[in-house]
Amino acid sequence: MRFGIVALATLGFVVLAGPALAQKKYDPGASDTEIKIGNFVPYSGPASAYGVVGKVQAAYAKMLNDKGGVNGRKITYISYDDAYSPPKAVEQTRKLIENDEVLFLFQTLGTPSNTAIMKYMNQKKVPQLMVSSGGTKFGDHKANPWTMPFNAPYQAEGRIYAAWILKNHPNAKIAALLPNDDYGKDIYKGIRDGLGAKTSMIIAEATYETADPTIDSQMVKLKASGADMFLNLTTPKFAAMAMKKMAEIGWKPIHILNNVSASVGAVIKPAGYENAQDAITATYIKDPIDPVWKNDPAIKEWAAFIDKYVPDADKANSLYLYAYAAAQTMEQIVKQAGDNLTRENIMKQAENLKGVKIGALMNGITLNTSPTDHFPIEQMQLMRFKGDKWEMFGELIEGKIVD
Repeated sequence: MRFGIVALATLGFVVLAGPALAQKKYDPGASDTEIKIGNFVPYSGPASAYGVVGKVQAAYAKMLNDKGGVNGRKITYISYDDAYSPPKAVEQTRKLIENDEVLFLFQTLGTPSNTAIMKYMNQKKVPQLMVSSGGTKFGDHKANPWTMPFNAPYQAEGRIYAAWILKNHPNAKIAALLPNDDYGKDIYKGIRDGLGAKTSMIIAEATYETADPTIDSQMVKLKASGADMFLNLTTPKFAAMAMKKMAEIGWKPIHILNNVSASVGAVIKPAGYENAQDAITATYIKDPIDPVWKNDPAIKEWAAFIDKYVPDADKANSLYLYAYAAAQTMEQIVKQAGDNLTRENIMKQAENLKGVKIGALMNGITLNTSPTDHFPIEQMQLMRFKGDKWEMFGELIEGKIVD
């Protein structure tokens, strides 16, 4: 009798397990043993400071594999250099999809490069996930249903700065410096929309090309305008240049520095701490060198990861923590997908992040998405630079994009 019960139980298991095993579904880039994920970042060129993002995420994949992978499958993370060049990004994307046959793209970096590949990705119905850009267009679920950003939307960030300006400096005379690309136009639109009827506060603006060797003439022009507030809406290399030039020409305006260039290690330290004092920025990622996070479990976990897998990293460079947070999001999406590793299901899981806590994000910020909300992060925290670090002030500010 005992044998009969065991045999029936075993048979029941087989019957039940059979359909479950049959549920495994794979698209190109996935199998019983492997998940291929594609990426490009600028390892070279004018935005090469962002190359560490790809480096950290490749290291994160190695860490996952050392632990047995995700749901028993190893992650093959293929990352190429696009040199922050849209034509190169298109070339590398085609290589990833058509030659390497990755399951999806993850954290491809830069507004211009992601703009260049977005139509192709959506035509191919391959997820373009957690784009390393806050370009508002990347969250347009109607026009681009296979695309989703990671960063807080640039227009939301711009509106947050505008709200702060109107509340604290309603009579400011503003000068703005921005790149002549989609990123610059996007965040600048957020600021102008946020200022509303008071856009006349902006009395001067200047743009630059990413290939420009210097922005000296632009900075001299902006100072000459008589502005007492400077919107430094630039990428890392040019942000450091701008801060150095401000000191050189003796210009001391109220300084707002956009989030993409707020890294202490990658931007402010090279520019000189003294040249960034009292600058204002907004963020959603913790500052790894801020003493307030000294005993934070998530920061300790990140530091241990860096020590083991990226030992040459500069921990003062917040890009290392940003990349780690994004990689944790990738792990979450793949975990949720289980054994249904189709591109359709990967996209479905990306659209089903509900209150996901990522330790590197500011306390209180969680990832939330839906089929009609492709913006995982829509809150930010204002900070002011003091001494050699950023100091938080005020409460989390919501910058929700309305559909």
